[in-house]
Amino acid sequence: MDSGTSTPQPGWVICLCAEWCGTCREWRAAFEAAQAAHPELRFAWVDIEDESDAMGEVDVETFPTLLVARGTRPLFLGPVLPSAPGFERLLASLLHGGDEQPSATVPAEAGPLLARLTGRVLAKP
Repeated sequence: MDSGTSTPQPGWVICLCAEWCGTCREWRAAFEAAQAAHPELRFAWVDIEDESDAMGEVDVETFPTLLVARGTRPLFLGPVLPSAPGFERLLASLLHGGDEQPSATVPAEAGPLLARLTGRVLAKP
């Protein structure tokens, strides 16, 4: 029987990076700390060069770049400063606040990218 309430869809926090990027390597510890602090979210570290097929036409120019989503709905795709406090504020505003509306500036390619990553790359055992 449907009670009329829905279970919130799990959130995705995907870092798009490159192994050669020193900024990404330095920021990875903060990303992993956020992962440990938020077991209700699914985190993924994606090397864009290793997963170039899944990236499609999406061109990541600035590292680190995050893709944040609630279920299959992208809420954010863009570069972020490698700052743990800023990262926590972004997560709180996107995933734990209000009605979880996507930013008005979410690029059109965010949805297809999320689908490719969750379907091919992040589904791997």
